[in-house]
This record gives sequence, structure tokens and C-alpha cells, in this order.
Amino acid sequence: MPKKLKFETLAIQSTQKPNKTTGAVATPINLSTTFERETDGSYTSGYVYSRAENPNRQLLEDSLALLEKGAVGLAFSSGMAAITALFNAIKTKRHILLPDDVYYATKVMAEELFGKKGIQVSTVVMSDLKAVKKAIRKNTALVWLETPSNPQLNISDIAKIAKMAHKVGAICAVDNTWPSPVLQRPIEHGADVVMHSTSKYFGGHSDVLGGCLVLKKKGKLAATLKSIQTLTGGVPSPFECWLVTRGIKTLHVRVMQQTKNAMKLAKFLEKHPKIEKVNYPGLKSHPHYKVAKKQMTEGFGAMLSVQVKGDDQNAMKITGRLALFTTATSLGGVESLVEHRKSIEGPNSPTPDNLLRISVGLEHIDDLIADWEQALR
Repeated sequence: MPKKLKFETLAIQSTQKPNKTTGAVATPINLSTTFERETDGSYTSGYVYSRAENPNRQLLEDSLALLEKGAVGLAFSSGMAAITALFNAIKTKRHILLPDDVYYATKVMAEELFGKKGIQVSTVVMSDLKAVKKAIRKNTALVWLETPSNPQLNISDIAKIAKMAHKVGAICAVDNTWPSPVLQRPIEHGADVVMHSTSKYFGGHSDVLGGCLVLKKKGKLAATLKSIQTLTGGVPSPFECWLVTRGIKTLHVRVMQQTKNAMKLAKFLEKHPKIEKVNYPGLKSHPHYKVAKKQMTEGFGAMLSVQVKGDDQNAMKITGRLALFTTATSLGGVESLVEHRKSIEGPNSPTPDNLLRISVGLEHIDDLIADWEQALR
């Protein structure tokens, strides 16, 4: 493949593997779980068993690594499976540092599964560099970033925090699900590992479950994670890999248009008298706007959240009045979604009671704005 291709070209070329036998341009789905051995015991095809390797998964993993500017890509059955694999690579009596407003399932999993196994877990306001420096310990093994954060859209300075982590020999990992590599590539800012829920923008159509890790370089960590992936078996099926690679072909055009829609919707809602606060890093009123602009090169993403005036009941009533925004969990699909996060995260969640998380889709922005206008009357 030629060097220095633009992102859109890479996305298509890296997922394109025409069938040499039939000449079919569309990449075939290889559903076989096992592959033929030679009489000497070798595998000419390079594949043994689909839990370890599969042509569709290899194509996906290679594409993910290429798009995130990494050296190794590993696909998993879900985003949480990918996170669990990375946390599994951390030894006992070591420390993991999380953002205080991290995706709620990540925090619960870290505390309930790994905290009980001798791994220390703590949280910090990751947008506060002084607080981060103070929170990193001598035994810190992993600093986990989520930028923008879910669902309050706080921004963490990847480059500066990566340097802090590296000073104590810790891994800096970034959940890059919301921006996607279209808008932000953490490895270019010093991160060691990037995680995605590929169910979201990579898949793009709310019809596939998957996750991935992309590593900056080959080596011990990559080998450990590959072993965990193979031995635990938390891998996506060939069909799921095929769906994600198909989604990657249109990733750039979808994310860019959704980002444009989100910016316009955020500006409209920021001026509305019934909205208390809009959380969107593309607004100059956002406290971390300058940091976001530095590391999110082509836009600020298609996710935002709003805090409506009133209590949680008022917020939920608004979701019921919206006609074009489906009230549902998840994000990143072509359709617009809205959700009251506190009610799904539980009473111990730090999410404000009046917050609604919005995933902006590909509908016409005039229709989306009109929908919010009527819902807020």
C-alpha cells in the first residue's frame, strides 16, 4: 500500500480484500472455525482455529492499527472485553488510575473485579494536571484516559499525562471511542494503548458488538494481550468483524457530517433558556476548549450532553417529547439517540441528575434542531 495516503483512502484500502478465486470485490466472510493442516503438521494458510486467528479478524485488526497509527491491533467481542484484557495484564499490588467521570461500567469493573484481586484502583479529576501528578503513585501501572469523557465531556491532555505516566513506568491508555481516529489519534500524542468500542462509530449502524485495543509498538505488552485474547476467547465472530470493516469504509464521511450536526445543535441548545448547561468541547465556553482543539484535529465529535433546568423527572419528560431522537443506550450510529444517564448508571453515579446524553446522527440538522425546539416548549 502506498505511503502517506489520506485517512479516507486508508479506511477503504485497508478493509478491501477482493477474493482471488472469484474476483469478488466485496470481502468474503470466512465462517470456518478450523483450517486444513498439511501432512507435516504445518498450516500453509497461516490459520489454525478461529479463536486464535481468522481472515476477517486479521483484516480488521490490521486496519484498526493502521488508522490509529499503531503497530498492533487486537479485536475483542466488546469494548468491555477489550478493557478487561488490558486490566488483566496489570499485576497484583499495582495501581490503576481512572478519571473520576469515567464510563461507569469501566469503574465498576475495575473496582469489583480487579480491586478484589489485589489491584489498587483510584480516581482523579483527569482534566486537572496538578491533581493527576499528585494521584500517580510509584506503583502506578496504568493511567486510563477517556477524552472526551462519558457523559460529561471533560477533556484530558493526552500528551502531558502520558509523560507523567511514563516517568513512573506506567502505561498510558486512552478510550478513543467517542472521537474515533477521524478526529483524534492518541498514539500521536504519546499514548501507549488505544481502546475502542467498535460497536459505535466504526460499526456505525447499531448492529454489531465489538471492541479493540491498538498498541503503539510490538513487544512484551502486545504479546501478553495477544495471549489473553487467544486464551480467554473473548473475540468477535467473522461476521461481526466483517460488519465493522464494512463500517470503516464510510467512517470518515459519517463522523465528519455527524460532527457538523453536533456543533450546530450544541450552539442552538447553549442559547436556549430551558437549558442550564451544554457540555461540548467545540464550544468556546467549554473549560477545556483549548486542549480539545490541540488534540482533536478535525472537529469535536458527534457526542454532547445537556443539563436541563429542573430535576431528573423534567429531563426524562423531555426525552419523551423528542420525536427524532430515540431514547436508547449506545451511540455512534446513523440515527440520533438521547438518554438520561443517571437512571441507567445508578444512584452512586457522579453524573448530574438533570443530564441528558445525546448521540447526534445523520438526519438533517434543521429537523434535529426543530425537534429539540418543540420538545423544550
